[in-house]
Amino acid sequence: MKKTVLTLLAAILFPWETFACTNFLVGKDASSDGSTMISYAADSYGMFGFLHFSPAADWAEGTMREVKDWDTGRPLGQIPQVRHTYSVVGNMNEHQVTIGETTWGGREELWDTVGVDYGSLIYIALERSKTAREAIEWMITLVNEYGYASEGESFSIGDPSEVWIMDLIGKGKGQKGANWVAVRIPDNAISAHANQARITKLPSDKVRSTKEQKRLEKKLNCVCHGDWMWDKNLISFAKEKGYFSGADKDFSFQAAYAPFDFSGLYVCEARVWSFFNHFSDEMDKYFDYATGKTFRESGGKEAGEHMPLWIIPNRKVSAQDIKECMRDEYKNTPLDITQGTDAGPWNSKLRYGGLGFKLASEGTDTLQYWYERPTATQQTAWSFVAQMREGKEGIFWFGVDDAACSCYAPMFCRINHVPECFEEGNGDSYTFSPTSAWWTFNLVANWAYTKYSRMYPHIRELQQTWDDKFNMQIAGVDEKVKSLSDEDVRAFLTNYSCSQAENMVADWQRLHIYLVTKFIDGQERKEENGQFKRNPYGNSCGPNRLPLPENFLKMVSPEITHE
Repeated sequence: MKKTVLTLLAAILFPWETFACTNFLVGKDASSDGSTMISYAADSYGMFGFLHFSPAADWAEGTMREVKDWDTGRPLGQIPQVRHTYSVVGNMNEHQVTIGETTWGGREELWDTVGVDYGSLIYIALERSKTAREAIEWMITLVNEYGYASEGESFSIGDPSEVWIMDLIGKGKGQKGANWVAVRIPDNAISAHANQARITKLPSDKVRSTKEQKRLEKKLNCVCHGDWMWDKNLISFAKEKGYFSGADKDFSFQAAYAPFDFSGLYVCEARVWSFFNHFSDEMDKYFDYATGKTFRESGGKEAGEHMPLWIIPNRKVSAQDIKECMRDEYKNTPLDITQGTDAGPWNSKLRYGGLGFKLASEGTDTLQYWYERPTATQQTAWSFVAQMREGKEGIFWFGVDDAACSCYAPMFCRINHVPECFEEGNGDSYTFSPTSAWWTFNLVANWAYTKYSRMYPHIRELQQTWDDKFNMQIAGVDEKVKSLSDEDVRAFLTNYSCSQAENMVADWQRLHIYLVTKFIDGQERKEENGQFKRNPYGNSCGPNRLPLPENFLKMVSPEITHE
């Protein structure tokens, strides 16, 4: 029988309800078409899935921009607006700059509620940046001037030329600036982060700064070292606070500012392990580390050999590959969320009550039990795969709800508006809207969870149909826009993106009706020649009354009374 939970003492608990978000990154030489890629899943119970859109705009001198906390809507203040802002579709702007994030929390005494929050950093930087490096400069400029009003975060920041990871946490209540480090991922590599800071040691060899790096060092009070940047006081601050002692060459950002606990491995690093495992034959050696086994067996003293921040993939990576990785449920690994007693007879991925639970043991200890947490989860509000293409229009592949049960529609980065099905205000998480993509995909997924192994093949079939259709159409779209004026390109891409998204949602609405009809009352309606079967007189036939799967009966048989 597969064990679906692991245990450790409650003394090293982590607030599992805050676990959210997964990012994958692909360098341009690691991709199959020369594009850079960043993916992101916004995972939070209660969050509504819509596609953010802000048009390009010119602003009068003296205009102020309101800043609100992205998670709660709480007003944080105002900052001076720049004279021109770029259009933004989702998390990609018209210059294909893309930013994603995952929250890891870190040391609580460094959190603050005053300044600019992580979500506002993302969208302000997107409105103002033509490159990934400009985005980093804006983000650090803002926290240095106004403070950082969030917990520890990892940011993925990219453009058609390069992708970066930046780990950042504040300096405590009332303190401006942040402790941060940013590193460019090599062009031939892939990387990932999932609610755990992953940058460890900084480079210590000597390199000469360029004129541009010297400008940044002065402006941002930072160190620029080749493809690395970090706060000038990063190590001295950690020593002052007692987070680190030793030689500077041995300093690790992760160990100092986001030390591991069990959940940071089993719930977070395991998702990174699974992503790398799709593109490497050498990940077995990191399994005990990524699942927290080494950490648990050492009593929380050692995590084991860390996974690298990036790997060189064993094949070129396509946008379709990244979509499938966003749909990852740990299938064909010991962590498969759809297996085991807790998955029930029909292999459900739902674990009611959150990521874990506590039970008192025979002694005085309370044990914490943890479920697996794959990339694809029911709590996803929306996710994307950003395909940043040099010399072509950037594609913001956008989907809502559980990525395993959803589909990604191509939203080109310079469209003039978003489709009604993805619009903000078309319903919300408490207000049903029949034209909302988020509600449509939730209807399908939540019905499917009741009998997942039986219904998911129908979802997968339609998902693959639309994936194939979109992937085949892109070359034609690219060819079409070559002959159009800039204004006509925007109009053409807007019409294409919006119409295809609406058609996709309409197909999912029909799928919902089909699944409800076929699987109503826990049974399965019979079909014949693509139609629900009727008797010779036109009435319905009796349903298929499928017995519980034998493997599930064997798991629970000790609890079943028999003669």
